[in-house]
Amino acid sequence: MAALPPVVGAARRAVAEMLDPDRPNLVACSGGADSLALAVAAAHPHRRGDATVGAVVVDHRLHPDSAAVTAAAVDQLRGLGLEPVLSLTVDVDPDSPQGPEAAARRARYEAFSRSMAQTGASRVLLAHTRDDQAEQVLLGLARGSGTRSLAGMPAVRGPFRRPLLGLGREDTEEICRWASLTPWQDPANSDPQLLRSRVRTEILPLLEERLTPGVRQALARTAQIAAEDADLLDAQAQDLFSQLMEDPDDVGRLRLPLDRLAEAPAALRRRVIALAVVAAGGAAPSFERLRAVESLLARQGSAGPIQLEGHVAAHRGTHDSPDYGKLVLVPRGAAAPES
Repeated sequence: MAALPPVVGAARRAVAEMLDPDRPNLVACSGGADSLALAVAAAHPHRRGDATVGAVVVDHRLHPDSAAVTAAAVDQLRGLGLEPVLSLTVDVDPDSPQGPEAAARRARYEAFSRSMAQTGASRVLLAHTRDDQAEQVLLGLARGSGTRSLAGMPAVRGPFRRPLLGLGREDTEEICRWASLTPWQDPANSDPQLLRSRVRTEILPLLEERLTPGVRQALARTAQIAAEDADLLDAQAQDLFSQLMEDPDDVGRLRLPLDRLAEAPAALRRRVIALAVVAAGGAAPSFERLRAVESLLARQGSAGPIQLEGHVAAHRGTHDSPDYGKLVLVPRGAAAPES
């Protein structure tokens, strides 16, 4: 190999900070430049004996050459000395209501869980870069999402680690050239039918040309700032939720005092409502559903119920109800009042 480029040293340091020295770690590798560069960086502490690092390659079987691509990735990973190297195939429903990208992601993460159980690994390293983070933030802006969405992908979530968020795609390509590896060019990355691909190949290049050359770095920096803000708001909302939530009744209904909830700043109030919905057995509600629940706090108009994600309903206690002055979250199967 040629002299060590600075970017290789940066990748090695970033990876070393996220490895578990006491249990096996896995690199998730598609065979592309980003994940092969991650494998190169992770192979260094593995060879030194600082940590045990293997890899997992998931074949989604969405491309006619996927078996050959998987085999080539496995060979290159083994050539780096990673052990063990797992190859898993998954079934992806192309007609999933959530779309093929979401279906592939779900299948991939299920494969990661299987690979962790098989190897005893405590962590899976993912190869998302600064460019991926910029795309994620731009997509969040386009959807009109809140602070948590603009925070992009976290560096740490459960067993998953993303050590390369500080590096760009050009950096991972340089690492692969230095290591004499041949990355696979996924045609889906330039498929204009996929929204993320359009952002990557059309929208971000246009913004760099017409707005500023540093737009990717700026969007990634926005994600970091938003993540810090969201962490603080989430912690404050959790504390307020713990103060306001009454003990569930025998069928699981949750109650929050209307007045104190209405007094809270909107950013906290909506988070508290979302926490209550999840605590009642539902799913995180959309912004539109949160606004609908907020309308109950004014004690004007309909008292509900408002149907929320995950088969949870919200209503306001009426004058002739023991729940008067309360916002009530009703889980699936519990009786709710007539609207």
